[in-house]
Amino acid sequence: MKALFIEKMFELTKKPYQKLIKKNQPWEVSVSELIFHDEETLGFHLGCFLLKYDFEMQPQVEDHDVFHVLTNTGISVPEEIGMQYFLLGNGKRSLYLFISIMVGTVFYPFRIPVFYSFYKRGRQSHRLYDLDFFKMLGQPIKDIQYSLNIQ
Repeated sequence: MKALFIEKMFELTKKPYQKLIKKNQPWEVSVSELIFHDEETLGFHLGCFLLKYDFEMQPQVEDHDVFHVLTNTGISVPEEIGMQYFLLGNGKRSLYLFISIMVGTVFYPFRIPVFYSFYKRGRQSHRLYDLDFFKMLGQPIKDIQYSLNIQ
């Protein structure tokens, strides 16, 4: 029930967030184009992630799925909250992030040790939340993870 509530909250706030907060240009790339990148690249891995979960690219928030791919984070609600903790540790600050963390922590207090481990991973990684990942789609994912110190 908790997970369903959080998923519904995300669905209700996604479109206003994209329209009012996000000002970057959407990527002009399809999932099928991503899959045609070389197998070791970020683009290929992003395409596989999207296909695996039957997702489509969400305009202006494409980097969110890249964070999943680079950090090997799943898509369950607790994993989503964990990724927000990773981003907090990495230095990202936004109202959306703080709300996600507050709601997630209230609903999943027994996961705080796991959330804290995500936070620590984010602290030890180099700043990544504001990079232009579109320009990196052709680069090997392992090289990106290594250069960003993503553990």
